Amino acid sequence: MTHSAQMFLRPHQRNKDGKDHTYWSLVETVRTVDGPRQRTLCYLGELNGSAQARWLKSVEVFNEQGDAQQLKLFPSHIEVPDDDPQVARVLLNRVRLERTRQFGACFLGWELWKRLGLDRFFEQAMDGEAAEVPWSRVAAVLAINRLCAPGSELAIEERWYPSTALDDLLEIEEGKINDTRLYRCLDRILPHKRKLEQHLKQRYGELFGAEFDVLLYDLTSTYVEGAAEKNAMMGRGYSRDHRPDCEQMVIALIVNREGFPFSYETFDGNRADVSTMETILRMVERKYGKARRIWVMDRGIVSEENLAAIRKRGGQYLVGTPRRQMKRFEAELLKDDWTQVRADVEVPAEKRRTSCAARRPVRRKRRRSGSVFPRVWRRLWKLWRKTLPVAD
Repeated sequence: MTHSAQMFLRPHQRNKDGKDHTYWSLVETVRTVDGPRQRTLCYLGELNGSAQARWLKSVEVFNEQGDAQQLKLFPSHIEVPDDDPQVARVLLNRVRLERTRQFGACFLGWELWKRLGLDRFFEQAMDGEAAEVPWSRVAAVLAINRLCAPGSELAIEERWYPSTALDDLLEIEEGKINDTRLYRCLDRILPHKRKLEQHLKQRYGELFGAEFDVLLYDLTSTYVEGAAEKNAMMGRGYSRDHRPDCEQMVIALIVNREGFPFSYETFDGNRADVSTMETILRMVERKYGKARRIWVMDRGIVSEENLAAIRKRGGQYLVGTPRRQMKRFEAELLKDDWTQVRADVEVPAEKRRTSCAARRPVRRKRRRSGSVFPRVWRRLWKLWRKTLPVAD
């Protein structure tokens, strides 16, 4: 909804006991999908006669230098002293809006940034040397943009940042945010990746009581259109973007069951998914110590070597069965001895410690009608502790 440039006082006439009374309300005209509409902001009451002083309102205005003054607001028909320095006469039909900027979302992002302690973290990590704009503030701009309106560094400079109030919130001089400074900030953040992840895990856990005993692990890829000759990580491999003609890199992400990003790693573009697990296990232990974690993965990462590596560390896992092995369990899964554990979930009556399955009754009906054997592995991690056993 876009506000128009009109805001005015509306009189309301009323006759009471043979005497006329005038009551006032502050009204603005707004544009809606149904056309212009008038909205009452507040009722000011009776402003004439002896009640005038009781209903005076003060508004704060700023001049071009940023100095604040308290000025009195009168209805247009009230005569005020010419020599009163606290009075300003505003012609509402000539008021217009200039340089409107987003404030609410940016303010929330800045408050969340401080609540997570990231202002202090980046000040200590990055503001050791003099700079036109403190690098900790540039990092805040990047993060708040990802929260409010994710875009490229160039889009931040040209469109998003000038439309926000971040220059005032972060006390950054006008014209100091550009794409070059934003890219350079990313390079400066990278050396602090490990400490940043540890800080966020601790602070997020303190604020929300988050648990990190169940970890979901998956991979994706991102490609570049070009030779990328100076980036040794770029290579051709399995492309999830269906661009096998382009060089790519593999990105591994670990989140807890709430979706909080626990950590991430990057691999060469031709790295096979199944070969990343051992590296990730060592990385997590190095950053956060050894613990009996439960790993949840899809079938593309599963191998006997990976499962053995998890068991060796005292961990547990819940994984999807590779398609090539599904025939081994087909007869067992098609039996009728299933136990309903939730309104839409059933599990086998006899549970084994190394395998489990869940199926929805609606799909069970389809199987009985002769449909193709379905994919029975879903996101079983939601049931990992209450209903379904996992392997040692």
